[in-house]
Amino acid sequence: MKVSLKTMGGAAAVATALLAGSASAADVEWRITSTWPTGINLSDADNHFVKLVNDLGGDRFQVKYFPGGALVGAMEVFDTASAGNVDATIEWAGYWAGRDSAFALLGAYPMLFTLGDYRIWYQDYGGRELFDEVYGKFNMKYLLLNVINMESGIRSSKPLKTLEDLKGLRIRMSGRPQGVILDKLGAVQVQLPGGEVYQALERGVIDAAEFSTPGVDWSLGFQEITTNWMVPGWHQPGSTGGIAINLDSWNALDDWTKNLLRTAADATLAWTFGHFERINAEKTTEFVKRGTEVDRISDAELDRLQGMANAVLVEQSCENPLFAKVAYSQVDFLQKYRDWRAMAAPFGVGRNIANMPDLEAIKKCMDQ
Repeated sequence: MKVSLKTMGGAAAVATALLAGSASAADVEWRITSTWPTGINLSDADNHFVKLVNDLGGDRFQVKYFPGGALVGAMEVFDTASAGNVDATIEWAGYWAGRDSAFALLGAYPMLFTLGDYRIWYQDYGGRELFDEVYGKFNMKYLLLNVINMESGIRSSKPLKTLEDLKGLRIRMSGRPQGVILDKLGAVQVQLPGGEVYQALERGVIDAAEFSTPGVDWSLGFQEITTNWMVPGWHQPGSTGGIAINLDSWNALDDWTKNLLRTAADATLAWTFGHFERINAEKTTEFVKRGTEVDRISDAELDRLQGMANAVLVEQSCENPLFAKVAYSQVDFLQKYRDWRAMAAPFGVGRNIANMPDLEAIKKCMDQ
């Protein structure tokens, strides 16, 4: 049996070797991990992808999957895959914006890409290549597995009816640009892994929180400790999830296996849309039945948030040429898609932004 065992220290290496040694024989075997523990239903995409790969791979290619926390912590998976201590990890790009701000645009950006935007841009407007370029800086290849719809919004145990109600609150929210906007709103960003949010809310360490979609929030038990829900999820109108593959592991594969992984990733991307939207609809109904009070911020406040997000987009473009390159590609896509989307309304995909980010200002940042 040929097993891809990367260098790992301590007990994790021993446990991994034992598990790999007991696996069914295959020409090539990979170990992959994830940001998502089994208790978070985002791992449904992981499990679907892994099953497809192993079913298709037969005795030529197999993967051994370790959920979040089984090998390393949720925030350690990026470095683990980059260094080659595992062959790949399933994760969310926005977590790595501290390494390069361009990751923020690939994961979710305030008031920008929706689910439909990400899927179309990734497939036909250069997004796939830009994912590879950004992850390539860190010795990784990227395959998109999942794009989820707008994230729930902000949950709390007190009414949040307007943006003014956020002032002074400690809010769990991921993402660097999201934190900049919270600061402008007078709130304090607290970044916590998903598994720690419940206790932080319960103990009053934070005043409010977002994590993901209604289905994911329900799986984390937020219905037990929050009574109020501010919508829409302006901070993440659409969010991606994918598999970051160590480049050495990827380059060692033959074309058949690379195509297998691409096919399984695309099939998982198609499957996740219906799967998660069904769960989101069901759990939204459950939140409301449980008595959760839902408040929607006004269109005027959404316009205010759009202006803030646009300004942050240009500012961050001028700080990082790679961020600017991704931002330009995304806003250029929105411009090119605008006329058809307007004609298709109200039956089309996503939204046209009335106050569009300044494409020329971003281009100037690129040219500096």
